[in-house]
Amino acid sequence: MTNPPRPSGRSSGPGPSHRHASPRRSGSTPAAWAVTLGNAVRGGAVGAAESVPGVSGGTIALVVGLYDRLLAAASQVVHAGRELVQGLAQRRGLRPAGAALARVDWRFLVPVLVGMVVVLLVSLSTIAPLLESHPVPMRALFFGMIAVSVAVPVRMMPHRVRAGDVVLGLAAAAAAFFLTGLPAAELSDPPLWLVFAGAAVAINALVLPGVSGSFVLLAMGLYVPVTDALHERDLAVIGTFLLGAAIGLASFVKLLHWLLDHRRQGTMAVLAGLMLGSLRALWPWQEDDGSLLAPTGGLVGPLLLALAGAAVVLTALWWESRRA
Repeated sequence: MTNPPRPSGRSSGPGPSHRHASPRRSGSTPAAWAVTLGNAVRGGAVGAAESVPGVSGGTIALVVGLYDRLLAAASQVVHAGRELVQGLAQRRGLRPAGAALARVDWRFLVPVLVGMVVVLLVSLSTIAPLLESHPVPMRALFFGMIAVSVAVPVRMMPHRVRAGDVVLGLAAAAAAFFLTGLPAAELSDPPLWLVFAGAAVAINALVLPGVSGSFVLLAMGLYVPVTDALHERDLAVIGTFLLGAAIGLASFVKLLHWLLDHRRQGTMAVLAGLMLGSLRALWPWQEDDGSLLAPTGGLVGPLLLALAGAAVVLTALWWESRRA
């Protein structure tokens, strides 16, 4: 009579992994198409964030539930690229690189990247100009969104918040507050080496919540030249920027992926602190040089917009919790 429970107990371990794997096999089902479309839309949200100085694409990736899986897929691509370079240099052929590419979660990664790139290009011509023409209401909207989003990495901690986590978070918040207070530089014709370096640094905001890639470009004086290059189809600047972004991302993503796997508690505390400190860049009332001002004029409109932004994020979090 003791035999029947034993097989069921042994099968309970791998059971969840089989249930996780089964949706990936049904690539042609209507449900899979819905998931693909949903990933493209969520990738578009990340792309829209990357076009706005002060808003981090990594933050939005956390909010919409893409962060861990996107970072894992990026790490897989970086590994495949390394296998390709080593295979060619050591004359081992392309088989190791091909095997590494086959392990990349392309069904997830491709729609996310397509949505991200398409919406990013559209946003550079829509959201960014709105931020320049209506800075107070737009910053108020994003301030509400990011303020609520600070709770996302805290919820993702594997353990309760500890004193050490608070110290890490406050240190990261202070660093982000200082960095976002740096004045914007102005360059009319930046050299290509600076475009390369700026892209290598700014792209890491894609995987680092609380740090805005657009704001990094602003501080380095590259935001306007890069957007102008996109509008004018300057292939030299665009190609240099893409090369710098690829190398910068490859250099950082593996480290962050390791930290999330082995030091998740402290890493999430740092990410929460970065998001909290980055709110400085989104304070609605600022001078042209980024100096903070006391609220002036009508307060009702910005307050309502901040609440609306918070409501959007809370709705996204609720939707993600229902999906999970």
